[in-house]
Amino acid sequence: MDNLVIAGKKYASRLLVGTGKYKDFNETRTAVETSGAEIITVAIRRTNIGQNANEPNLLEVLPPSKYTLLPNTAGCYTVDDAVRTLRLARELLDGHSLVKLEVLGDPKTLYPNVVETLKAAEILIKEGFQVMVYTSDDPIMAKQLEEMGCVAVMPLASLIGSGMGILNPWNLQIIIENAKIPVLVDAGVGTASDAAIAMELGCDGVLMNTAIAAAQNPVLMASAMRKAVEAGREAYLAGRMAKKLYSASPSSPTEGVIAKTEKKPVSGKS
Repeated sequence: MDNLVIAGKKYASRLLVGTGKYKDFNETRTAVETSGAEIITVAIRRTNIGQNANEPNLLEVLPPSKYTLLPNTAGCYTVDDAVRTLRLARELLDGHSLVKLEVLGDPKTLYPNVVETLKAAEILIKEGFQVMVYTSDDPIMAKQLEEMGCVAVMPLASLIGSGMGILNPWNLQIIIENAKIPVLVDAGVGTASDAAIAMELGCDGVLMNTAIAAAQNPVLMASAMRKAVEAGREAYLAGRMAKKLYSASPSSPTEGVIAKTEKKPVSGKS
């Protein structure tokens, strides 16, 4: 079976989904179930997983016994905030070590601050965290994060929440070709075709939240994304045909085709 392997664990689904921005926990649960995702991200600074005793707890509708939780540092702009947030997550989740690190550069674009990201990743890895890291589409930065010990690199397709799709497939291809750990597109996916393109490029998976949660019908979009990721992966494994401006050879065989004969005039009687 063609599994996604992250930090030594196998997953049948290559679609990872977020749990924010839905109208309520019921819609969150239904969309996640429909997506087929096995790894779900949780923004510790925005979602209650036990730190607020008097509020609804996400873990009651999406239990860790069924899903691999991926605590993330959404909303963190400094090394200290990111590290402190993930330490809290580990405490709340009984020593859980698989996390998603993101250190943002500014609140307008939410573009990653790669300098701060490197610093935070180094601290977390030394503390025993298994770090999946959100980063720019810079191949050099992606390689540095891999060599540092991150278990997956997650370059953006375009800005978080923009829905602009994959703006630089060439950089993504370079990252994929040089990586020895999983590469997952994170941020910028807007619709199913974006997810399919990412997978056709050779990405190991796709992580998304807004593309599903902000759709007019989130549950139906979750279904579409599931199919798109599966189709894109199969197309990548199948190996697409070469692109050509035109082809002189017909797609159907020509041997044995009955030739068109010219009619001879019938001579009249003398």
